[in-house]
Amino acid sequence: MTELKNFITALVAIDDESLDLILAEFTPKAVLQDDFLLRQGQVANEYLFVSKGGFRIYFGMGDKEMTVWIALENNFLCELSSLKTQTPSRFSIQAMENSEVFSISKERMENLYRRFPAWQAFGREVWESAFLSVLDGILAHQTLTAEERYLNAMKQSQLLQRISLKHLASYLGITPTSLSRLRKKIK
Repeated sequence: MTELKNFITALVAIDDESLDLILAEFTPKAVLQDDFLLRQGQVANEYLFVSKGGFRIYFGMGDKEMTVWIALENNFLCELSSLKTQTPSRFSIQAMENSEVFSISKERMENLYRRFPAWQAFGREVWESAFLSVLDGILAHQTLTAEERYLNAMKQSQLLQRISLKHLASYLGITPTSLSRLRKKIK
């Protein structure tokens, strides 16, 4: 729980008593590689903090998958559109490796927002940062070449070491064959 505590205190000033009450609302979960936290069609009911490991969030279309997001340590994740509207998810969330998360239900999170102004500030910081990351990702996919997107991914060496080439290709919006050609060209 130290990772979550440090993540929170890095973003907002909060007293120890309030922080302890907030942390008590989270439940630790171990997730094995390839296991799902959420499958397409299920309704999301929790927010998740990744304390160890990594997850891919992807959209499935028949036998084709499109990885739209990668969440590694010290990140919150959820399928927000499903969680907010309580409708079936368009995405699946799958562990890329053995992982650990801290989960909190939508109801408990809402209760914390009502009880603790510092938690409201924390939530705003987390979701504003997430929104900016999504905008950066959209802009990259619309304005950068596949090679430029791969070079940007290379700057996140952790990502390249922890994601399969198939999922990396999907995340970059290219085929595995194109990724293989890029990797040979750049070596």
